[in-house]
This record gives sequence, C-alpha cells and structure tokens, in this order.
Amino acid sequence: MKSAKVVQLEERTARLTILIDPRKKALFERLCAQEDLTSSQVVRRMVRAFVEERLGRPWIPGEEGLISDGSVARGVSKRRNSRS
Repeated sequence: MKSAKVVQLEERTARLTILIDPRKKALFERLCAQEDLTSSQVVRRMVRAFVEERLGRPWIPGEEGLISDGSVARGVSKRRNSRS
C-alpha cells in the first residue's frame, strides 16, 4: 500500500520553464528519442539525481528534504555563478 502512495504523489506535476540554446535542445531531443524517452522523462531523472546527490540519500516524495549540512532543500536560494 505504501508504494501506491508514492506513485500517487509522483503523479503530481509542476511546470519548469528553462531557456536553452535551440541547437542543444534539438540534439537533446534527438538523443532522448534514440533512447525511446521524452525530454521531460530525462529532465525529471536528472532533477531527481541532483536532489538525491545534494541530500546524500534517496529522496522520498512528500518529504521535506534536509541537505546533509542541516539546511532545508526546499527554498534554498543560493545562486551559483556557472560562468566561472
């Protein structure tokens, strides 16, 4: 019964809008299609992997995640300069 609850929570969705170079987007979509996956499926997997990497453990849907240093994962607003 517990697994049914997990599936139900993961079926909820929210929109994430990003800007990306059109050529990179086209290549990404072609690579996803080669794996018989949608771009959304791949992005969700990448987001989940990032969250679990930051948490240092598997993520449980519905759980307010704490990062290993004790800060709350939700609402963290540290910006990184990715163009260093």
